[in-house]
Amino acid sequence: MDDRVRRTTRRAALLGFVGALGTVAGCLGDDGASTPSGGTPTGETPTSGGSDTPNATATHEFAVETVTEAVDAPWGMSFLPRESQLLVTERGGRLSLIDHETGELTPVDGAPAVFAGGQGGLLDVTLHPDFPDPSWVYLTYSVANDQSETATALGRGRLRVDSASLEDFERLHVAEPYVDSAGHFGSRTVFGQSGRLYMTTGDRQFKNFGVDHVSQDRTNELGAVLRLRPDGSIPEDNPFVGDEAAVDSLYSYGHRNPQGLMRHPETGDIWETEHGERDGDEINRLQAGGNYGWPVASTACNYGTDDPVGDDHFERDDVVAPVYYWECGTGGFPPAGGTFYDGDAFPNWQGDLFVGNLAGAYLGRLVVTDPGGDPSVTEADPLLDGRDWRIRDVTVAPDTGHLYVAVDADGGPIVRLVPA
Repeated sequence: MDDRVRRTTRRAALLGFVGALGTVAGCLGDDGASTPSGGTPTGETPTSGGSDTPNATATHEFAVETVTEAVDAPWGMSFLPRESQLLVTERGGRLSLIDHETGELTPVDGAPAVFAGGQGGLLDVTLHPDFPDPSWVYLTYSVANDQSETATALGRGRLRVDSASLEDFERLHVAEPYVDSAGHFGSRTVFGQSGRLYMTTGDRQFKNFGVDHVSQDRTNELGAVLRLRPDGSIPEDNPFVGDEAAVDSLYSYGHRNPQGLMRHPETGDIWETEHGERDGDEINRLQAGGNYGWPVASTACNYGTDDPVGDDHFERDDVVAPVYYWECGTGGFPPAGGTFYDGDAFPNWQGDLFVGNLAGAYLGRLVVTDPGGDPSVTEADPLLDGRDWRIRDVTVAPDTGHLYVAVDADGGPIVRLVPA
């Protein structure tokens, strides 16, 4: 049985199973709450309800240490090289330096004004790959125009650690158009191996599912991954440069609300996580110019129903299928920020992908094999479950290899996983 037949059969069987039980589960993430459940790797036969989460490799015993509780709704984290400090954004608009040894928090002056409403605010933080020379710190954040319409913006400033200030801050790019919405800003960033900056944007919650949806319209920058130079200009080798039917900044499109963006430490490939509608959450390995399907192809259902949104990815040859997904009826995995583990503290986790689960309230560990070829992804046992923590971001300390986790709540906390 080829992948397309297997995938179609799986989905029909699972939807029938869910419908027979009368289950209405949601993968709502920032839009609401859901019950966590395991995912189904591409091409594999699902277990009942997709609830099997095998322990794919040996796990580590670890302790959880609180770094700080002096943060409100932390969103992004980035370690300073050769420093014991961590930059943290808070959705309300504060940028802080946190000493990850003592937990001392120092607010950073000079952060931009933000639209702090709905799902918007001060969002991701990324350092220039050659930091501290130059000392650019990149921020994504939501902004409003004179008509109270909003958009996702990218800016940068020079960080002075000694004075805890961000100097010469400038707005580099705004993902247009501005729209009347306070949701789905996307807003993760990562630098690729070539020094280009990748930035996600959400579909801003447009509900006109079909070919006319903004995520399928290449003349706007919504529901997309953008690719820019460090100064915000457009690289000449972007996939749609010179195409009159597309904006030059696009790298990929057909995304819903991508809140995770990671560079694989070995292959250099850019991986992305995004929210579905009712379930349909995805992990994607990005291809230049790729259409990732939303909403014409998805494994999600419409909220409150068992009705699929769009076609099956495997029934179309004009979209890129995810490398891993949580299809309608599994309970989903509303994914936030993630990181590939490349530290030394937990050797059995080398190469694993860690992703924050929002509504499911745990840290997901996904074992990735053959990342440079035809990747296989298996979800292992959840970490930090049972604590009611909506996990917003996760990163690895470059000096210790400890895993740092930001919890989306007033008072955070930000915690670290250390070997027990």
